[in-house]
Amino acid sequence: MSNSGAGPLGFLLKENIVAPDGYNRWRVPPASIAIHLCIGSVYAWSVFNAPLTREQGVVASAGNDWSLSSVVWIFSVAIVCLGLAAAFGGKWLEKVGPRFVGVAAAFLWGGGFLVGSVGISTQQLWLIYLGYGVLGGFGLGLGYVSPVSTLIRWFPDRRGMATGMAIMGFGGGAMIGAPLIGGLLEAFQKAPEYLGAEGAVAMITEGGRRFAETAAGNVEVVVASANQAAAFGGEAGVYVVGTGDTGAAATFMTLGISYFIVMMIAAFQYRVPREGWKPEGWQPKPESASKGMVTDNHVHIDQSLKTPQFWLLWIVLCFNVTAGIGVIGVAKTMINEIFGNLAIVTAGFAGTYVLMISVFNMCGRFFWASTSDYIGRQNTYHCFFVLGTILYLSIPFWAGMGTTTALIGFYIATMIIFTMYGGGFATIPAYLADMFGTLHVGGIHGRLLTAWSTAGVLGPFAITYLRNISVESAIADLAAKVDPAAFAEKFGAPVSQLSELVAAKTVTVASLMEIAPAGTVDPTGTLYNTTMYCMAALLIIAFFANLFVRPVKSHHHVEQTHPKEAYPA
Repeated sequence: MSNSGAGPLGFLLKENIVAPDGYNRWRVPPASIAIHLCIGSVYAWSVFNAPLTREQGVVASAGNDWSLSSVVWIFSVAIVCLGLAAAFGGKWLEKVGPRFVGVAAAFLWGGGFLVGSVGISTQQLWLIYLGYGVLGGFGLGLGYVSPVSTLIRWFPDRRGMATGMAIMGFGGGAMIGAPLIGGLLEAFQKAPEYLGAEGAVAMITEGGRRFAETAAGNVEVVVASANQAAAFGGEAGVYVVGTGDTGAAATFMTLGISYFIVMMIAAFQYRVPREGWKPEGWQPKPESASKGMVTDNHVHIDQSLKTPQFWLLWIVLCFNVTAGIGVIGVAKTMINEIFGNLAIVTAGFAGTYVLMISVFNMCGRFFWASTSDYIGRQNTYHCFFVLGTILYLSIPFWAGMGTTTALIGFYIATMIIFTMYGGGFATIPAYLADMFGTLHVGGIHGRLLTAWSTAGVLGPFAITYLRNISVESAIADLAAKVDPAAFAEKFGAPVSQLSELVAAKTVTVASLMEIAPAGTVDPTGTLYNTTMYCMAALLIIAFFANLFVRPVKSHHHVEQTHPKEAYPA
């Protein structure tokens, strides 16, 4: 064994983990899948949205609680850092090997949860951004690239199958993560102190917040509906702010430790084949003649950035991901808001919805990537954009109906959308190989993943910004319809203080509907309409970007730009 990796971490370097002859290569895929399942739980982030937006009030959001738009950005930061780490960590991976990178990913992903737990406990939002978003995001990126690179070396005869398993694991991470997170939150949660029914407790309103008059003085409270309190085994009424626990901090702590242990065990299963190794009896097949959009030529990684094809595909991936990732980030919140009036939409139903997102995301990676082998990569993306546009435009229709039948339509539409979201990730490496050849496709793919980082900002920003505009408009319209006397009695303040009451989360769409005139239409189902129209518009732009993709011109080929690399040994 080489001693070139001398030092305290030398045992992690690739020259010291070369597998002996006779090593069973099938020991590597389970480790790769395990790491991707751990980091893939990032797709279950929306399960955390509700508890993080009511850390103080617990049963309902209090004045000091974080807003949905502020916590959704944590997911965005994680995706941005994932894309950056994946794009620029490839060269480091080639230098130190998969075990070193896997161990680093375990420390960053697991440690990010622990830092985030401290942030939740101390009500320091920036610590959650630093922990889960930045540190965890870099762990996501490193964990994403290390299994794929390793499996390509071990399975030159079955590259699509091997890398597909790992990428499918990432897409399926929420399938395990969503119910795990939901179960931990339920196990660790604690209902706040209950003071009594709303009409039986003397309350005053100051600065938009509600306070109850008690023998010990005034204490800040929230008023919970029957549905809000039921999740904690309580009843509708008045609860004291700061006396309960959503369980989010303890859940972060538990997940951080668990993921760290699993990823460390998996990383130590990594081995690399010796130089020149190939599966017994396997001989590489000669490259087939070029056909259609598929080339036998190669483009250097640096030269690829000078081609229009790279930037057209960058737009294709970015907009496809933007449309899907924004919905994934608020999936549980969205279905609760749109269909929360239906008896079937319980906390368990919403949790299962997040789980099914992961299932369809995972299955879509295999289905669409396999389909692209028959109909071509460009035609596959045409399917994404034409079908996706129709489905996004259908969501406002289903949301406006608000019935059980509409819920089924909404469910089917969004699940098909998520298959195309996952399918886009699985198909783009083959699309790049078709365009730029295989010599530098790994590095080019890494560069293209900056589109993922950009989408991680655009998607959540669009869905929260447009939703907030819709919420503000809906509240203003409802407040204008409500009797001023009923408003003052309900909230302890006149309508003229509406902005303060909204900022303190005392007035919401749901609370206004309780005193709205009979026959008033609940606007909750329309809160995401503008967002869906925006997502459809992005897919139309992406359709035309994909339509303009043509084979790369010969003056970009490696024999013209980097002749020494044209015929590697």
